[in-house]
Amino acid sequence: MNPNHKIESDKLADGLAKKIVEEIEKRANEMTKQKNEELKKVRKEKNEELKKVRKELKQIITDKDKMLKKVIKEKKEELEKVINDNDKMLEEERCELEQLGDINSALIIKERQSTYELQEAHTELIRGFRDLSGEGSVIGVKRMGEVDGKPFLKVCEQRFNGENVGLQHAMLCSEWQKNINDSAWYPFKLVVTGEKMKEVVDDEDDKLKKLSEELGEDVMNAVKTALEELNDFNPSGRYSVPALWNFVHGRKATLSEGIAHMTQQIKNFKRQRT
Repeated sequence: MNPNHKIESDKLADGLAKKIVEEIEKRANEMTKQKNEELKKVRKEKNEELKKVRKELKQIITDKDKMLKKVIKEKKEELEKVINDNDKMLEEERCELEQLGDINSALIIKERQSTYELQEAHTELIRGFRDLSGEGSVIGVKRMGEVDGKPFLKVCEQRFNGENVGLQHAMLCSEWQKNINDSAWYPFKLVVTGEKMKEVVDDEDDKLKKLSEELGEDVMNAVKTALEELNDFNPSGRYSVPALWNFVHGRKATLSEGIAHMTQQIKNFKRQRT
């Protein structure tokens, strides 16, 4: 092959290759430019959409914030109303409690005064019955805790004669009254009655058992009764106390029974004088 022809051919191939490369670069640049423009357009659209979404979200947040503030304000007003109502109610209740406290204090004072007056009336009745009551009286005065001498007298009449009866009777009654009043002797025990504890005379007490063996059960029961009366009517002291007594029913007389009986006694006394 002619060397000149080869050189021409190589130049022609290089020129063609160069044109192809330039064309490819041109096309690549155009495609890149087009892609960049498309991308720029997409970005713009996306930015606009994002702005729109942000705007809508901001509006939603603003609306929600306004609604939340409105709800908070309403709830706060409701809570303040409830608190004010409760404060008012508590103040009214406090005033009522103060009034009730004043009334209760007045009632307590009145009750104490009434109790004192009743005690005074009861004491006066006892004093009056000491003069008005006699043998066989329905209502009278009984000394609670004072031993009944009748069972002792019965035993003495069986065992002694003449003047010894009265002497021995007086000695026995005095001895056992002294025992009953002796605080060192405590013949009691606790028993359960329902839900309460109660003190009763202990039948197993050695001194009571010995008394029953020596003088009989009736005498022992008389001492036991006197002990029970002391424990009921004067538990703080071991000495007999006077009480208004209903001898018919064998119990403490009520104040109304005492007044009614004394009124009748006075009427009878006036009729006897006229």
